[in-house]
Amino acid sequence: MTTTLIDGIGLLYTGDPAREEIRDAALVLADGLVAWLGPAGRAPAADRRIAAGGRCVIPGFVDSHAHLVFAGDRTAEFEARMAGQAYTGGGIRTTVAATRRAGDAELATRAAALVAEMLAQGTTTVEIKSGYGLSVEDERRSLEIATGLTDETTYLGAHLVPEGVTADDYVRLVTGEMLAACAPYAKWVDVFCERGAFDGDQTREILRAGIKAGLQARVHANQLTEGPGVRIACELGAASADHCTHLSAADVDALASSGTVATLLPGAEFSTRSPYPDARRLIDAGVTVALATDCNPGSSFTSSMSFCVALAVREMRMTPLEAIRAATYGGARALRRADVGWLGPGTRADLVVLDAPSYTHLAYRPGVPLVHQVVQGGLLLE
Repeated sequence: MTTTLIDGIGLLYTGDPAREEIRDAALVLADGLVAWLGPAGRAPAADRRIAAGGRCVIPGFVDSHAHLVFAGDRTAEFEARMAGQAYTGGGIRTTVAATRRAGDAELATRAAALVAEMLAQGTTTVEIKSGYGLSVEDERRSLEIATGLTDETTYLGAHLVPEGVTADDYVRLVTGEMLAACAPYAKWVDVFCERGAFDGDQTREILRAGIKAGLQARVHANQLTEGPGVRIACELGAASADHCTHLSAADVDALASSGTVATLLPGAEFSTRSPYPDARRLIDAGVTVALATDCNPGSSFTSSMSFCVALAVREMRMTPLEAIRAATYGGARALRRADVGWLGPGTRADLVVLDAPSYTHLAYRPGVPLVHQVVQGGLLLE
């Protein structure tokens, strides 16, 4: 067993609620896990050493909401929105058509490139959804590709009702033949519960079918309008309600009294010029909040968790500490993971050395590449 000492850490953000920050710190890694952390002066000997040089170290980002298996380009749609056209979600069909035409190799290569892009920016855990196939075979192959890139795969056959199919017929397909084909490649089931997509009754039916098939639930909820999505997520014990842009008092109460995480996706609001979620309201109510990129070709084509942290601080009234917590520990909670998103003895050795003295610089210096080194599973990425 080879051990690695990382010392000279000016500020270690552990993500551990019991001891979130340690100054003048060190870490020891062994067998892909954190073996020890604490003040540098007490660090045990190790086989090799990495000098942090006074930099800040944080857990690897946990991006709990991303759509990475797709083909095509929606630049024209983005330009139209920037010219004042409203976002309705209808562009999903453009990506569906391109994805259906693409071969497996093209889809896998593009998804792998996005995962590599994320990793270089400090994202060591990412969730990947299907949802741009909307046919049995295209959803199945999207998830099979995703399983080669992450353990966190989500069946999102219920992203939109494709053209030429009635909603009732499509729900039967999503809960029947498509679910049977996709469940072996998925950990999660998700539904876009929104006007123009799937209503409350359809959402319940799809989620319950997924749960019966052994999948865990998460929900696209309340992105474009107030609706039943958040309350259904809480009712069915979903791990996460994602977007949470338009919330009633009852929605906030439901989140606060449940174990469902509110995953906020500020990249979507940035790219669609929509109102940002009220993170302050959720945090003050005691809701666990996560941040994720929602990386997708239409409404949030960013792979940068650092960018989302900066948006959360600037636009959603989160403190830098709340934002970094949401981008690491909160994301892990949204995936029901206890081994990532924080650093402590026994956790995965996923961490980021920032070229900065504090995580605050992620918001203080937005857009600047501050990732100095990334360690994933105890391996220093070159």
